[in-house]
Amino acid sequence: MKTILLIEDNADIRENTAEILELAGYRVLTAENGKMGVEQALANRPDLIICDIMMPVLDGYGVLHIVNSNPGLSGIPFIFLTAKSERVDFRKGMELGADDYLTKPFDDTELLSAVEGRLNRFRNVGPTAADPTSRVQPNELNHFLDSAQSAGGLQALSVDRKAHRVLKKQFIYTEGDEPTRLYFLKSGRVKTMRINTDGKELVTGLHGPGEFFGYLALIDNTPYTDSAVTLDESELIYIPQSDFQQLLMAQPGVSRQFVRLLAGRVDEIEKQLLGMAYGSLRRRVADALLRLHEQLAGGPIQLSRDDLAAVVGTATESLIRTLGEFKQDGLIDVSNAGIRVLQPDKLRRANW
Repeated sequence: MKTILLIEDNADIRENTAEILELAGYRVLTAENGKMGVEQALANRPDLIICDIMMPVLDGYGVLHIVNSNPGLSGIPFIFLTAKSERVDFRKGMELGADDYLTKPFDDTELLSAVEGRLNRFRNVGPTAADPTSRVQPNELNHFLDSAQSAGGLQALSVDRKAHRVLKKQFIYTEGDEPTRLYFLKSGRVKTMRINTDGKELVTGLHGPGEFFGYLALIDNTPYTDSAVTLDESELIYIPQSDFQQLLMAQPGVSRQFVRLLAGRVDEIEKQLLGMAYGSLRRRVADALLRLHEQLAGGPIQLSRDDLAAVVGTATESLIRTLGEFKQDGLIDVSNAGIRVLQPDKLRRANW
């Protein structure tokens, strides 16, 4: 039985919608605001989320952002409920990764058709458009590849699904290498980076469990423009280049997934470059901490000072000094467990 999480602050709509879904054979969890909805999702991962946009405490956009950023929730199909029909609301929701919209009032048929459509798409394709980082639960990778193979009609998919253990601080590939495979990170952490002629390092990406990486060079059929190094002892699954290319050609859903992934990476890198060009050091450090804070769902940021400095694009000594100032201001906590952001709103709003 599929579980649906319904987040709606209007009691009548919430109860009526839940009743329709239960009659259709779904298990329904309900929440009256976004904060309670996120707590419900974390406690019991649903197969689909239906969420109102305008709510107290935490609105629907905030819920979707948390769902996409949390490794334990990302990839869940997401349907927005809204009483508005303005284009700006639709555009904002789709940019954030919503799978579908239902405009209130809606009838039973519209509701059930939207739900069935999203669940079927998730079952047949694997990761959904609601997952801009293409994060997949490690135990779902085989299902994803099997589904893509079946949907694409491939006769043979020689994907090496064995997990390869790679020790900490080992290069997976280096700038200039010819790409031979797509990488799926089952456990551990990997950074991608570039090194300039002076030997200075700039971290261009941080990847955690459930993420693909190394796909840009495969799609473009060009040598790697960066290097990938393990930050921890990691487990990687290798998908040969030929099989990845067959997946892209045979299954449009897989292609769309990686197009969205590429678009997201380009946007992230553009913001990083703009920050380095025009942002103050405090602003750049704050933005880097906020990105990692959201990526880790509020957990401690466990990066060496050298790696964090490479993310920001500054000297390690400058980073340490800025972290000390943030700690003194009560914005962060620094301990052996890592860096924990205490006041993200103040970091975000500060005018440095």
